[in-house]
Amino acid sequence: MKVIPPTDKKLADGQEMTQFEATNCGGPCIQRHLVSIIVNNYNYGRFLRQAIDSALNQTYSHVEVIAVDDGSTDNSREIIASYGDKIIPVLKENGGQASAFNAGFAVSQGEIVNFLDADDYLFSDTIERIVSVWKPGIAKVQYYLDVVDTKGNLLGIYPPRERRLDNGEVLPILLEKGRYETSVTSGNSFNRSCLNKIFPIPETKFRISADGYLVTLVPFDGQVVSIEQTLGAYRIHGNNLWALSQKVEIEKLCKFVQHDLYRYELLAGKFSELGYKIPDNLSDRDYLHLKTRIASLRLNPENHPVSFDSSVVLAYKGAWAVWRYSKLSWQKQILFITWFLWVGLMPLPTVKLAIDWLFVPQSRPASLNWIGNKFKRILAIACLSWERNTTVEKC
Repeated sequence: MKVIPPTDKKLADGQEMTQFEATNCGGPCIQRHLVSIIVNNYNYGRFLRQAIDSALNQTYSHVEVIAVDDGSTDNSREIIASYGDKIIPVLKENGGQASAFNAGFAVSQGEIVNFLDADDYLFSDTIERIVSVWKPGIAKVQYYLDVVDTKGNLLGIYPPRERRLDNGEVLPILLEKGRYETSVTSGNSFNRSCLNKIFPIPETKFRISADGYLVTLVPFDGQVVSIEQTLGAYRIHGNNLWALSQKVEIEKLCKFVQHDLYRYELLAGKFSELGYKIPDNLSDRDYLHLKTRIASLRLNPENHPVSFDSSVVLAYKGAWAVWRYSKLSWQKQILFITWFLWVGLMPLPTVKLAIDWLFVPQSRPASLNWIGNKFKRILAIACLSWERNTTVEKC
């Protein structure tokens, strides 16, 4: 690994504090915290400059920008070199996302740490907004992200609004269902003191989706604060998600199932240290995990990570998890329950269609979306009618 230090690197200690007017802060804000933005990159040269520029052009100036290149074979290193001493370059051999996080964190000095995927970008006031809500006892701040395509066109919001970000003390949620509602890598800012206790990230188990390790463990050391606005952009494209590929990549399903199983191991270990007994069926309460797991089993049973799984049993578990533990609206709960039962019980050709339509929304026929919207409206009207009738009877 090659680290190239800049000549004017900002230090956390000994730098004069300044004030600036920020409407988001409700008045003058004191720039106390050094913030490290660690851009992790592998062959994303076509997006990398926008990510680095977004980190450099923050309205909050007390920032250091670190660009970690994980053995790219495109023009990424030339782009990083073009910034000179404006950023801290870290050039290493390819080792996966966890190793890139480890390398960037090792040279960072910020009290607040952001890991920014090189295909994403921040808004100009992102760090200012984070610092404005920062206070002692916070483990991380999380926020929504705009979902954009390769050209920056808005496609939606992540997480979807019906999956509202959790806030405050999230350990009870983790203990109950193994997952709390959080954002992806670029939608989180971490307290360095919390990260110091859990770094380095295991590089074999978390070669991909290393943020899963961080968001699982940091709540054991503090509160989670959620900002109910989008503060950056999460880009989807053919190399990082199925959304533009028009089909589910079967190999990724297996990896995501295994990734979740590693997270449950982490939870079991941490709760055990605290004297809690984690539920034996924790994975059975996580419908997001179960939808990936049943899809993996149906599409690739030979390489499915859990040898004892049954599609019928997973269909039942998925339906129960949606009904009992999800925060979805009741209309979406009915749709998800139907999906689980369909995928678990129906012949494989129709199952493949159902899986594609859920994981890759762009593959859905327009008529299916129309039918789904009509179905939800009919259910809503029926429910409203029932409530009115019940009220009249009570009167």
